[in-house]
Amino acid sequence: MDCRVVVEAAVPVYDVSTEDEAVRIAISKTGAMLNPDLNYVEINMGERACPHCHESIEPAFIAADESLVALELEMKVFNVEREEHASRIARKEIGTQLENIPLEVLSVDVIEDDAEADADASTDEDGTEPEAVVDDVSADEDGADDDDGADDDGADEDDDVLPEFEDLID
Repeated sequence: MDCRVVVEAAVPVYDVSTEDEAVRIAISKTGAMLNPDLNYVEINMGERACPHCHESIEPAFIAADESLVALELEMKVFNVEREEHASRIARKEIGTQLENIPLEVLSVDVIEDDAEADADASTDEDGTEPEAVVDDVSADEDGADDDDGADDDGADEDDDVLPEFEDLID
């Protein structure tokens, strides 16, 4: 079973004045810590909500020119037994690169691309492709007389091309 795991990270950023600047620096800092070993981890801005009114707020909190930025790190984990196993692997892989940064698993989604791809492939083989082949064959049979005339014209063109080629060889 393959899973997509989203982990929230609280990244500290220093000497910033705006939320946008803090988010940009946090993404850059996190990317530098993850690369090149974990370059397959996607980094996104985290989503935060006010606990009282449930409105969406900026992912960065600034106090005294220092910020704490919420980032979502997403990675795929392959060949796991359970969703819990996938979340432990993701936390371990990301946590070893991001030292002293707290992590929390937000979601684990099972990826069923292989099963869907097999189902789609069998549908295509049973449905559309054989009909297209039959249509192509019937079109060749219907237009056989027209094609013979075209073949004669094509043969004349081939005769014109072949002597030029032979002349070039001589």
